[in-house]
Amino acid sequence: MIFNPKSLLMAIAFILFQLNQVLAQNDSKAVDLQDSASSRNRQDYQLDYRHLIAPAVFIGFGVAGLESDALKELNSSTRFEIHEHALDKLHLDNYTQYVPALLVYGLNAAGVKGKHNFKERTIIYATSQLISAAFVVPLKHITNEERPDGSNNLSFPSGHTATAFSSAQFMFMEYKDSNFWLSISGYSFAVFTGVYRTINDKHWVGDIVAGAGFGILSTEMAYWLYPKINGIFDKRNGKSSTMLMPYYQNKGFGISLVKNF
Repeated sequence: MIFNPKSLLMAIAFILFQLNQVLAQNDSKAVDLQDSASSRNRQDYQLDYRHLIAPAVFIGFGVAGLESDALKELNSSTRFEIHEHALDKLHLDNYTQYVPALLVYGLNAAGVKGKHNFKERTIIYATSQLISAAFVVPLKHITNEERPDGSNNLSFPSGHTATAFSSAQFMFMEYKDSNFWLSISGYSFAVFTGVYRTINDKHWVGDIVAGAGFGILSTEMAYWLYPKINGIFDKRNGKSSTMLMPYYQNKGFGISLVKNF
């Protein structure tokens, strides 16, 4: 089967459009969920089309780069500049991708409270990582894009960058209402991660930009989904509930079954 980037872009655009339609329908309905005492007065997160613009542009740029000669030239010229200036290779990108999320937990432990408590933010962050993996891992195998260093054909999109930007968006969402400058500090680690994926010869520019888009989108979706996920786990109604959750481990996908009684 021949991979067609235009078809992939259209598919992603269709998914985003359908998501926006679902969001519009849900926004018109009042949601009455029982939640923890710390969040009873907090309104459910409302996601609209404006929250999808930036990730859609980033993802579109990355997908276009798989086919566009001009963007391929940008990839090649950027790699040439990096090697010409002999920039030092660091492997901190394996760790900086998680720093914004760790900062959220550290700040809360130090008394700088975010929007959600420990349980809530853990569910949200875990959901964002599951969504990110659901986007990134299949696309790596579908696109079959070779890495700049030739090590394998799993270049597009950048998983490290997706994790980094989902973590940075997580920090932004937790602190944007209480401390804006603190909330955006996580993006510096995300940008560092993306830049060093190119310096370390693991990704093209388009891979990095698309990864950022998928990361931001994953966290936005996680915040929107949280009240619904929390409602499933709410045992106070005395009824049992069942939840199916996708997972990725050891290069394989699966479905986990969660049963509450």
